[in-house]
Amino acid sequence: MAERGKPERRRRLSRPVVLAAAVALVDREGLAALTMRRLAADLGVEPMALYRYTDGKEGLLDGLVEAFFAEVNERLRTSAGQVGADPATASAEPPWRAELRRIARAFAGAVHAHPEVLPVVAVRPLAVPVARRPEPWLQLTEHVFAVLARAGFDDPTALTIHRTFVAWTLGCLLVDKRQIVDNPEEPDPMLRLGLHRLSAADHPRLRALVPHFAEYDDERELTQGLDSLLSGLPEAPLDAFYGRGAP
Repeated sequence: MAERGKPERRRRLSRPVVLAAAVALVDREGLAALTMRRLAADLGVEPMALYRYTDGKEGLLDGLVEAFFAEVNERLRTSAGQVGADPATASAEPPWRAELRRIARAFAGAVHAHPEVLPVVAVRPLAVPVARRPEPWLQLTEHVFAVLARAGFDDPTALTIHRTFVAWTLGCLLVDKRQIVDNPEEPDPMLRLGLHRLSAADHPRLRALVPHFAEYDDERELTQGLDSLLSGLPEAPLDAFYGRGAP
């Protein structure tokens, strides 16, 4: 990546290159910094050159979702074969639940790498009909339904499980990323999170939870909550091993 103010010139463009640059810009400076003009400057091209790969700011937002889910799928391919690798759960856990946990971890890994992209990932697909959503999103969704079908769930039950899985995974990560730190340099948890500003008389429980806020383990919260939700769903009709390949 070229230094700020000294963009790389004559760079060969492609859609993946443009989207990678868009993600990198949002990672560095937030979503508000993403414009066609600014992205073109980072790539060392004129803004009009980008319209071959995206149809403006709205297209860039869709592109962020596309790039994000492409990374999730790549993380799944990289971790293929690790289903049930956790010795604490490998012996008793149905394969479909182990695979959903693996998908959740891959999704969380992409969120941790690109936290500024998460709000777009959570909201943007809802504005686009399913058939027009980015191919990587469709691939991941198809993979989840294939996992559930191989476990023997009928279509209505698979849809319920999918919706539960997506709602928890997105919701948990959105809550995690909304715990804004008030003063990152402050070692005291209450001061770091700004909770000392709350009245002890009016908000005693919030203040009492400070140590737990400070010691929040996002991966444990994600997987334990997911396990609790999935435990309340119907058991899979089939207990057969299925292929573990990622999308």
